[in-house]
Amino acid sequence: MAPPRLALVPGEPAGVGPELCVRLAQRPRTDCTLVAFADAGTLQAAADALDLPLNLLHEEETARAPGDLPLRLFPNANVSAFGHPDPRNAGAVVGALLDAAASCLRGEFAGMVTGPVQKATINEGGIAYTGTTELLADHAGRDVVMMLANDTVRVALATTHLPLRQVADAIDAGLLERVLRITRRALHEDFGIAQPVIAVLGLNPHAGENGHLGREELDTIVPVLERLRAEGMQLPGPLPADTAFLPGKLAGFDAVLAMYHDQGLPVLKYSGFERAVNLTLGLPYLRVAVDHGTALDLAGRGVADPSSLEAAVAICARMAARRAAV
Repeated sequence: MAPPRLALVPGEPAGVGPELCVRLAQRPRTDCTLVAFADAGTLQAAADALDLPLNLLHEEETARAPGDLPLRLFPNANVSAFGHPDPRNAGAVVGALLDAAASCLRGEFAGMVTGPVQKATINEGGIAYTGTTELLADHAGRDVVMMLANDTVRVALATTHLPLRQVADAIDAGLLERVLRITRRALHEDFGIAQPVIAVLGLNPHAGENGHLGREELDTIVPVLERLRAEGMQLPGPLPADTAFLPGKLAGFDAVLAMYHDQGLPVLKYSGFERAVNLTLGLPYLRVAVDHGTALDLAGRGVADPSSLEAAVAICARMAARRAAV
C-alpha cells in the first residue's frame, strides 16, 4: 500500500512555520509523502536563514534527498520579513488552507498538517477569522471538535475560542451530545480504541458541588451523560477539573472532555508542550496542527523546536494509514 499523501501548510509566513517545514524536509519519510502549500520565496528564505538545503519540486514529484520538498505554489502578495506579519499576505495564508482543504475533499490528499497562523494579522487583512478549526468546519459544512493531544493525555473541547462569559450559555444538551459522539467515533476509528472511555469535566468548581456552585452539571451535563451511557458509551463524570488530571485517574481515560479552552489545555501543555498536537475531529479528512503559535520573536533565528510539527505529521500519517486499511 502506498504511503498516504498529506498537504503541508506552513501558516504565517513571518513566523516559524516555514523554517519548521524546511527542517521537516531534511529527513526523507517512508510513512507519508508531503506537499507544501506555500510561497516559494518564503520557504527559500527560511532555508537560507537555517543554512539548510532546499530543493522545491513540482507537487507530483517525489522527495528523494534531504531538502527535497514538493510544492503547490501560493505566492504571497508581499515579501515576508521574519517576525513582521504583513496583513497583505492574509489572503495567501487563508487561501493555502482552503485549497488544501478542498484538495482533501476531492480525495487528492488523505489529510492536512498545518503550521501556526497569526489571527490578528488575518483579521487586519480584511478576512473575518477566529481560527483554522472554525474555518475548516465552515468550509466542509461539518460539526467538528478540537482535540489537543500528547503522549500523556488527549483533551477534547466542548467550546473553543469563546470569551469566558459566553461559555455557560453555549453549553447545551445538543452541543454536548454532538461533541461526545464525534470524539468517541474518532477515538474508535482513527486511534483504534475499541471501547473509548471519555472523562467529562464539570463546568463549575467541584463540578457544581451538587448544585451549590452552579446547576449546569445537574440540569445539562448529567442528563446527556445518562442518555449516552444507556447506549453503551463509557463516560465518567461530570468530574471536578482540579482532580481529573491526576496521573492515577488519567490512566483510566482515553480522553478528557473539557468544557472550555483554558480548563483543560494548560494541563496538557504543562505535561508535554513540545510534542503536543491539535486535531480537528469530525471533518471528512484528517487535519492535525502544531500546538504552538507563530513565535515571531524566534522566526529566522534557527532555534524554533520542530517537535510539534514532526509529531503532527507522524500522527496524521498513522491515522491516514489506519483509515486506508479499513
